[in-house]
Amino acid sequence: MKKIVGIPGALFVLLAFCTPAARAQGPHFNHTTVYVTDLQKSADFYEKVMRLKKIPEPFHDGKHVWFDMGNHGQLHVVLGAKEIVPHDINIHLAFSVHPYEPFLKHLDGMGIKYGNWAQNSQTPQVRPDGIKQVYFQDPDGYWLEVDDDNF
Repeated sequence: MKKIVGIPGALFVLLAFCTPAARAQGPHFNHTTVYVTDLQKSADFYEKVMRLKKIPEPFHDGKHVWFDMGNHGQLHVVLGAKEIVPHDINIHLAFSVHPYEPFLKHLDGMGIKYGNWAQNSQTPQVRPDGIKQVYFQDPDGYWLEVDDDNF
């Protein structure tokens, strides 16, 4: 039986609800981590494909690359996974982009295979509220969602 691993802190969606007033009342999102087999390959993916900005990390040990995800949220990419293991699409990191269609063309230009939830069509999934979504995986198989929610 294959082990299925998820992204710790994948409740990134909560960022939308973490207003300054909400942070004063309780916890707020800080970061999530992906544990990877090839730090350079994964860092390149998040910088070039996802267009995240690198930020300083305190370790300076060649095993960490940190990225800004907005609203004071961070993605920590950490070297050390021994192998790539299957990940379930139900556990994913979600990003909103605007404008949406140019980002999909960017994914096409980068050779990134993406699709709807079932992964049987490149046509975006459309939620009941009209938000378009596509799903794809990073180099270690972690699932990502990119949607056009322009909250």
